[in-house]
Amino acid sequence: MNTENNIPPQAEREIDLLELAGRLWVKRRFILCVTAVFMVLGLLAGIFGAKEYAASCQIVPQTSRSNSSSSMARLASLAGINMGNMTSNEQVLSPLVYPNVMASVAFQRELLQTPINVAGESGPVTLLSYLSDEKHRKFSLAGFVLKYTIGLPGLVMQAIKGEPVEREMPQSDIIVLSREERLAMRRLNNIIGMEVEEKKGYITIVARMPEAFAAAQVAESALTLLQRYITEFKIDKVKRNLDFIQGRYDELKREYEDIQMIRARYRDANQNTSTSRARTELEKLDNQYNLAYSIFSEMATQLEQAKIQVKETTPVLTVISPVAMPVKPSKPRKMMLLAAFTFLGLVAGSGYVLVRPMVAEFLGSMRDEERKRKEGNA
Repeated sequence: MNTENNIPPQAEREIDLLELAGRLWVKRRFILCVTAVFMVLGLLAGIFGAKEYAASCQIVPQTSRSNSSSSMARLASLAGINMGNMTSNEQVLSPLVYPNVMASVAFQRELLQTPINVAGESGPVTLLSYLSDEKHRKFSLAGFVLKYTIGLPGLVMQAIKGEPVEREMPQSDIIVLSREERLAMRRLNNIIGMEVEEKKGYITIVARMPEAFAAAQVAESALTLLQRYITEFKIDKVKRNLDFIQGRYDELKREYEDIQMIRARYRDANQNTSTSRARTELEKLDNQYNLAYSIFSEMATQLEQAKIQVKETTPVLTVISPVAMPVKPSKPRKMMLLAAFTFLGLVAGSGYVLVRPMVAEFLGSMRDEERKRKEGNA
């Protein structure tokens, strides 16, 4: 009776695990040497790696609302009626849209024009120049290793495709990015970021740069630019209404002043005249003056209401934690790098020990088959 066929699968798995553990134990010195080498690489990456400073700010989006609408909503809620958005004509721009605004081409293109102060330059340079010029790139051991290991397929594909050819485009409102702008925007996505804490109700803007003051400048510029973009999106409709009323107000004001001047001149020219024709003409001018004044006053009231509506609709980004220049670098995280390289070295050494016999066995079997085939042909 063949006892080998009666060995349960669980026992086979235990035997395999014991065999693998035995291989690792025999080659433990080799594994420890490989791990030590990786630990040294991690230590060097932590010590000589490029520093990165993170400047951040926290904001709370707020929009002013009409007191009368709020009072009506409270009264309706007491009666058990949920009026929802019927009490206000405002359309609140969700904070979840803010990251899309920051990621838009128009926003990033304008953000790239931010002047920043960097070491080695006599004066401020634009963020576009800083990100597109290779002279501002600092060497990073960890980044170098990742670039030519994990990122190697991407480099090969980029080399095969090559750089796109720049062509002159006709004048239009379509945004056409240059090669420098495309390169800078790809790098900008790794520099500026936004985190929306929907439950807590605040937004965090973070800028990461190799220099502390430059990071603070980029974060402050992103905050200012975001305030302007959100304001433009929110008040576009009421602003156009205000512009229309303002134009109509200026037109009615000129007409009112013209009629007022004609009426005054006629009064001066007919002070001693008491004819019916003169009185009729004066009554006609008075009626025109009163009508013009009534329309002009009504338009002035609408103008003030439109201005108030613009101010009420304008969103306010309340800064609860302003931008401050960071003192300590946020990267490299030395302990994390050391732990990551140590684990990578342990996996690499163990993997080599376990895989090498399998590869050798596979190659040996292929050589045996090739030899047998040659002997059979002979």
